[in-house]
Amino acid sequence: MLELAILGLLHESPMHGYELRKQLTTKLGAFRAAISYGSLYPTLRRLQTDGWITEGAPPTGMPASPDEVPLLTGKRGRVVYTITAEGKERFQELLTAAGPETYDSEAGFGVHFAFFARTDPATRLRILEGRRRRVEERREGMRDVLSRAAERLDAYTLELQRHGLDACEREVRWLEELIANERNGTTPQPPSADPERSS
Repeated sequence: MLELAILGLLHESPMHGYELRKQLTTKLGAFRAAISYGSLYPTLRRLQTDGWITEGAPPTGMPASPDEVPLLTGKRGRVVYTITAEGKERFQELLTAAGPETYDSEAGFGVHFAFFARTDPATRLRILEGRRRRVEERREGMRDVLSRAAERLDAYTLELQRHGLDACEREVRWLEELIANERNGTTPQPPSADPERSS
């Protein structure tokens, strides 16, 4: 999962480790909590060993301003990571994956979804349908718990279960909309501006 995210970001441009961490946070949005930043540098070392990225000094013209690299980062802050041709092939290979690892967990789904613009439509559809199945299974499990154990749960635990069920139902609706878009060959449209906020 972290491998896909790093290769995807480096596919866009070479980056310092600090910038890579910032971009992971930006790109993954709500799913960023699933990424362990303690594993970022070990993963970068492994990707180097595998020949998928290289590390070096900033290329000519690449800014290494104090704004981009914190003062106390030491050597790592001056190192720039670049994807190799083999790394680009590996990234494409990871993008075509559509097995359970792409939709079972929040993190796996989130990382793959972050790179959907580079994923082929058939793979996107398989991942979205797999994710919908998993969330529907979770939703049914929550409904079962609520129907069988509601009277034994205290008010706060019951409310937490209802909140989880609501979240599952919202995610299923969102996934169904994305699946319909994929089948129609359309991309998701950004939400229109909220008229109350603009006034």
